[in-house]
Amino acid sequence: MKPLVYIETSVFSYLTARDSASLVGSSRQLLTRRWWERRDEYSLFVSEVVIRECKDGDATAAQRRLNAVGPIPLLSLTPQAADLATLLITQNIMPAKAAEDAMHIAIAAVHQVDFLLSWNFKHIANPVIQAKIAAKLSAMGLALPFICAPEELLGDDDE
Repeated sequence: MKPLVYIETSVFSYLTARDSASLVGSSRQLLTRRWWERRDEYSLFVSEVVIRECKDGDATAAQRRLNAVGPIPLLSLTPQAADLATLLITQNIMPAKAAEDAMHIAIAAVHQVDFLLSWNFKHIANPVIQAKIAAKLSAMGLALPFICAPEELLGDDDE
């Protein structure tokens, strides 16, 4: 069985963006595109939250993001996931301004995916926040998916 991967919006942003002039941005784009070429090794998922975020901003860029997201199956924002996202905010595990980021994590956890793929190091792929979330989820009988950037799923053969 292929590993289950929930792809958060930042990955689609790097995948479809015009070439970045910054070294970090350019590197993330390259790594994302290399991972994307290997996406068939995984069972991919997104959510309505991803779709909503992909629609934001410049219409042309939004359409490129939506085209990439289009064929990927949706995981639902269940009542349990919505409650979990709210809990992460109300218990100050994540800041209120990161409510959609909390929803990504909650959806991925409730649906028991193996990986949550993200370039968002501020609120999602943040080890300090992850430790707090993992402790909360463990107390609830849930596991935190492994949160990583696309490069971490490329493996040693792509260095």
